[in-house]
Amino acid sequence: MIYQDLLDKKTKLAVIGLGYVGLPIALEFAKRISVIGFDINGKRIAQMNQGIDPSKEVDPGQFAGKDILFTSNPDDLREARFFVVAVPTPVDKFNVPDLKPVLGASATIGKVVKPGDYVVFESTVYPGCTEEDCLPVIEKLSGLKGTRDFKIGYSPERINPGDKKNTLRSVVKIVSGCDAESLEEIAKTYELVVDAGVHRASSIRVAEAAKIVENTQRDLNIALMNELSMIFDRMGINTYDVLDAAGTKWNFLKFSPGLVGGHCIGVDPYYLTHKAEAMGYEAKLISASRFINDNMARNVARKVIQHVLRHTPDVNNARVLVKGVTFKENVSDIRNSKIIDTVKEIQSFNIQVDVQDPHADAAEVMEEYGLAIMRTDGADYDAVVIATPHQEYISLPVQELYNMTRPSALIADLKGIYKGKILERDYWSL
Repeated sequence: MIYQDLLDKKTKLAVIGLGYVGLPIALEFAKRISVIGFDINGKRIAQMNQGIDPSKEVDPGQFAGKDILFTSNPDDLREARFFVVAVPTPVDKFNVPDLKPVLGASATIGKVVKPGDYVVFESTVYPGCTEEDCLPVIEKLSGLKGTRDFKIGYSPERINPGDKKNTLRSVVKIVSGCDAESLEEIAKTYELVVDAGVHRASSIRVAEAAKIVENTQRDLNIALMNELSMIFDRMGINTYDVLDAAGTKWNFLKFSPGLVGGHCIGVDPYYLTHKAEAMGYEAKLISASRFINDNMARNVARKVIQHVLRHTPDVNNARVLVKGVTFKENVSDIRNSKIIDTVKEIQSFNIQVDVQDPHADAAEVMEEYGLAIMRTDGADYDAVVIATPHQEYISLPVQELYNMTRPSALIADLKGIYKGKILERDYWSL
């Protein structure tokens, strides 16, 4: 059986896609079995061969003593019999699912898969994608038949960037297979790296749907908080004061308003609405939540712009500082960062915007968004936007915010980390 062969190191497991999901999985498996870590980006492979995680999620010490080969050569995958696909599944500029990475990974596997092999997808997709879109690519290129000649499964990733508590080992893993035999072999394999245990889903589609639901549920709840924050702002009520009061009830769900970016909550619901539309159903509630959350960045910008226009004597020389460009706190990931929409909206009014972030890679920010990262504080800003609550900003003395702003400036604190502390400047939060 494949599980025992992996355990005895008679064969290898390959992880395809070594981003924030794939690399931690590969390194965990490499503690117990032989692993091939594959990525098409040769530059990233070179960094990992030096013990460096390009995503800055894995500490250098975690590379030591692992039975793993990092490679960008697809021929090396021929030594594996168990394949884990952990490539991104983004949306395009029209919010339509972009399956090119996952279909590309399927094509790579189709050229090396052998009878008796296993292929497990971790990439977030809509229900049916693994069997209806990915499997045919593998079958066509391999000449083999899924289930009969090789087994497929789905095990949605639950990696949370920047979270050192809820890790791969400590979070229950959903697993699924194309039949009873594959389900058990896949479950036992993942039990090697998941201390919290595995949940055996009844089908691949159920496992795919579970992943979509996890993030869609969060998207809807955050959208509600964002809509409430816009209502309360018009009433002159601080949303975080309301949430503190409401949170004293035992069954109140403690979500908070904010910008919804990144590659999960801000993307996954579009996979579900896309599939629903293909089935003839319009997902009105999910789509409305996406609309609210996607437009929050511009709402923030408008609040800042209004203040600047009202309180700055020389609007032509107005300056705004945005602190934080990564999509969430204490990570380096800038993908789908919604604060960029805020920046560009403010810039559209010919207002100078400077950006800072202690975690973001300056070269990546310039390449992706055309923005230069400042590493030192300026002065005389007409507004400062605390966009991402990095630890460095949480511990920042209030006096430093005063030092970098004019007396008439606005401190826009999106996550409310300075609530009740800003007394000498105008203050606003979501």
